[in-house]
Amino acid sequence: MIQALIEGVYMGLLLSAMIGPVFFSLIQNSLESGFKYAMIMALGILSSDFLYVLITYFGINFLSGFPNFEWYLSIFGGVILIGFGISNFFKKIVERPSTGGIPFKLLKKRTAFLKGFSINGINPFVLLFWISIAGLVAINESFDKIDISAYYFGILGTVFCFDLIKAFVAKKLKRMIGPKVMLVLNRGVGVLLLLYGVRLFWHAFNL
Repeated sequence: MIQALIEGVYMGLLLSAMIGPVFFSLIQNSLESGFKYAMIMALGILSSDFLYVLITYFGINFLSGFPNFEWYLSIFGGVILIGFGISNFFKKIVERPSTGGIPFKLLKKRTAFLKGFSINGINPFVLLFWISIAGLVAINESFDKIDISAYYFGILGTVFCFDLIKAFVAKKLKRMIGPKVMLVLNRGVGVLLLLYGVRLFWHAFNL
């Protein structure tokens, strides 16, 4: 079990090192709305990952019977990411008078969970990652049910912890970042989300 947990932690570190739309959105929302908002968003990311774990582990053979599933998910994901990107690019910075002009956004925390869940869940590359993990688990004959649980726990726990670290570090940098920097960051994140959306469309085209 310990060996399976360690292998899961290693795989979680690999996943945490990947820079994608979730990474940029988590950093940006921590800067704008605070660590608590980003923490709830990280819980949404964790929940979508856990859902994919269940889907891929118990239904990998079922999903393989639908050859167009990845195509539809790519198109839907591309539309959502491009929508996020356009919205982010043209988003205005609201300043709070009592904080000397530190930018913030009045967002309800209950939307943070859904935002994290959706922006991670609609990325087909996340699904492909968990399909590959399920395949690795399936071919590992030395893993029993406890080992499999420890392996997945290692991955999910490591990714969640590193998401919190990213959000915490970004929050600490908030006081050094003014409205102009935030505006540049918003537009930069918007462009990146647009590019990821276009990438998903290209992925669907190649399918």
